[in-house]
Amino acid sequence: MRYWGPRQVGKTTLAESIASLRTNVYLDLESPIDRNKRADPALYLTEHEDKLVILDEVHRVPELFQTLRGLIDRGRRRGHKVGRFLLLGSASMDLLQQSGESLAGRIAYVDLPPLNVLEVANKNQNILWIRGDFPESFLAKNDTQSLTWRENFIRSYLERDIPDLGPRIPAETLYRFWTMLAHAQGSLLNAAQLARSLAVDGKTIAKYLDLMVDLLLVRRLRPYHANVGKRLVKSPKVYIRDSGITHALLGILDREGILGHPVVGTN
Repeated sequence: MRYWGPRQVGKTTLAESIASLRTNVYLDLESPIDRNKRADPALYLTEHEDKLVILDEVHRVPELFQTLRGLIDRGRRRGHKVGRFLLLGSASMDLLQQSGESLAGRIAYVDLPPLNVLEVANKNQNILWIRGDFPESFLAKNDTQSLTWRENFIRSYLERDIPDLGPRIPAETLYRFWTMLAHAQGSLLNAAQLARSLAVDGKTIAKYLDLMVDLLLVRRLRPYHANVGKRLVKSPKVYIRDSGITHALLGILDREGILGHPVVGTN
């Protein structure tokens, strides 16, 4: 999830405000060098008040939101209303809660997806389907290198990123759950069957699914009913958001492997 802050105010648009800034400052909050710059974040950021400050991996430093709140409020009183900070980070539940509490009324959220079918040439649309939307996977030299990148992405997400965001779930368990969802791509969610397969209860399955949805790895599609109550109680359909990740979880390398897989065309 990406975060824009503060919101548009009056007739000044976010784009116009950013365009009016002279230069940008980029900080990677995972970098030791850039972390040193935020030893006194209020002082450092105040010195760059006339610039767009880009804070990447901001979910690593949730305590920074309190500092940003004060800086934004002081800046707004001086006429700096929008486009001062661009915050980039994962869609952590703790981070969303922190940003919502600290920057309410001062922040707008923008979901920036990877590539889509309208952004590639017609001749490359099958490649996009097979390899998925992540640029590194799509632009790989061949299918093998693309699959290797996606497998490494899955492993690093399970073993490093998710634990860093807070949930303590065994990587192997979450990998099995993710793979089961890939096999059920586009099907109605059968929480009881998933629970039996993983030897957990239904509440745990719901927790796992909420986690994957919040991390933008899985899309949960609620059924359509005129009765809103039925929409909430009926089983949703679940989709792995990225087709390339789906194929990697299913062990599919290329187009021939997709066409020969039993899940193709079943949903």
